[in-house]
Amino acid sequence: MTPLITLTTDFGLSDEYAGVMKGVIYTRCPGATIVDLTHGIRPQEVGQAARVIASAYRYFPLNTIHVVVVDPGVGSNRRIILLEAAGHLFLAPDNGVMTLLLPQTSKAYEVSNSDLFLQPVSHTFHGRDIFAPVAAHLACNLPPHSTGREIASQSLVSLALPTPALYGNSLQGAVTDIDHFGNLITNIDRETAHRFCAGDWRKLRVSAGALTITGVATAYNAVAIDLPVALFGSRDLLEIGIYQGNASKKLQLGLDSKVSLSI
Repeated sequence: MTPLITLTTDFGLSDEYAGVMKGVIYTRCPGATIVDLTHGIRPQEVGQAARVIASAYRYFPLNTIHVVVVDPGVGSNRRIILLEAAGHLFLAPDNGVMTLLLPQTSKAYEVSNSDLFLQPVSHTFHGRDIFAPVAAHLACNLPPHSTGREIASQSLVSLALPTPALYGNSLQGAVTDIDHFGNLITNIDRETAHRFCAGDWRKLRVSAGALTITGVATAYNAVAIDLPVALFGSRDLLEIGIYQGNASKKLQLGLDSKVSLSI
């Protein structure tokens, strides 16, 4: 069976870019199966893409080829890399988008075999000319080592992604993502919060801006319509939502808004 190929980009859907990548893949590997993970990454937001792919890849079959094109440095001397990690392949620019997968990486390659590329290579659209054809060749049984020389994973760019920290009697985090529904997704994971409150979710106070919520719910409908709720979402990260409403708009909170936990 031909491995799946997933696409994660900041291309959006109003232009032809994502569709053209698929066309190149199908031309090089007609039996390929492509899944659009998302083309809605915020433009040039490498950190968001890093969080999305690290959260999503595990729900795909082993040997899936994950292509991540959030590439502010396209056309520069930044490397394109292929990682073998957790039984999957990840094809991406070496700009930190693979940060959260580096601990699981068993092998890394610098993608440099130009025989695999679509020629001539554009300086502005490596998604079409490099990422798509290389992914297609991999799906049609090209061994990873044929993409280029093996490199040390320690040499790859790693981002200093924000993490929650203790300040006095509070655990301080921040909003790192806002989903389609307006839910405010933080960088506070369930395990860290559990250690902080010793598992007593009822007493935990979640504060952001002028809002304080006491207690962590298990579902959005734990509160009445249009009221705020704190819960751990599908990524196991703390979220602030409004039941059947848009928390970001109603609470006037956005990316990088501070969120604190106290008891």
